[in-house]
Amino acid sequence: MQNKILLIGANGQVAWELLPCLQTLGDVVVASRNSTNYIDLAKADSIRAIIRKLQPNIIVNAAAYTAVDQAEQETELAAAINGTAPGILAEEAKRIQALLIHYSTDYVFNGNNTTAYTETDPVDPLGVYGTTKLAGEQAIQAVAGKYLIFRTAWVYGLHGKNFLLTMQRLAKQRDELKIVADQIGAPTWSRLIAEATAQVIAQIKSPLYEIETISGIYNLTCGGTTNWYEFAKAILASSNTNLLPINTADYPTPAKRPAYSVLSNQKLINTFGIQLPDWNQSLSVCLNGEILNDSKE
Repeated sequence: MQNKILLIGANGQVAWELLPCLQTLGDVVVASRNSTNYIDLAKADSIRAIIRKLQPNIIVNAAAYTAVDQAEQETELAAAINGTAPGILAEEAKRIQALLIHYSTDYVFNGNNTTAYTETDPVDPLGVYGTTKLAGEQAIQAVAGKYLIFRTAWVYGLHGKNFLLTMQRLAKQRDELKIVADQIGAPTWSRLIAEATAQVIAQIKSPLYEIETISGIYNLTCGGTTNWYEFAKAILASSNTNLLPINTADYPTPAKRPAYSVLSNQKLINTFGIQLPDWNQSLSVCLNGEILNDSKE
């Protein structure tokens, strides 16, 4: 039977990469702002109406409220999109026995670790964004249907709004940039997130797995570690812009960021045999189109 896949949020950086990947797996229906099947994630009736109309057997929710600082003021909207909507999606998915795939974030942690976070480590978000994303995870889990939640971090790409594109833009406007150097993470290319998602779906839809036995949270990031300053240096290696490392305290923002955002991907490797490359290798491919080894081992 041909998969019918509902992709929510096709204009975001992950969803943009997901569309061509998912099209190899079935009939993809896009629920973006410009489509006839637009879902307003802030409205429960909108969510239920489109899912009941389309009856997909796979729902991929790549939409979210991602304005981390703005969320400190728009708490209700962030809570509706990030916290409440995923639970409604899970309810509708369970009603029609569909698989729900949802994306979450390293911001569910407080960043006090010094070793990579696992999926079972205690959660303790520092701000509204992380709190609402955690609420979305918990809402999906409470429904207990067929679901996969992929926690990722430091996502970048050539589409949408992200650190890479911001650095490239600012480098054209300024001779000097001050970049935070005391936050640690693993930059993750949105295309690799999409490709890994497609690989997981392909495995699940074969007889290899009973979906219920593998439902849960999986970390999904590139390997290696770096900081924002070193990441910016790698992005702007061919630029003449002078980069200055600073501490988080020197760049205050409305929302606190985790100081340490490295996630362990061992569960993903053990379950699906999928491991993303190191961040610096992936960045080189993203920027230069170099050949990358298959991300599945």
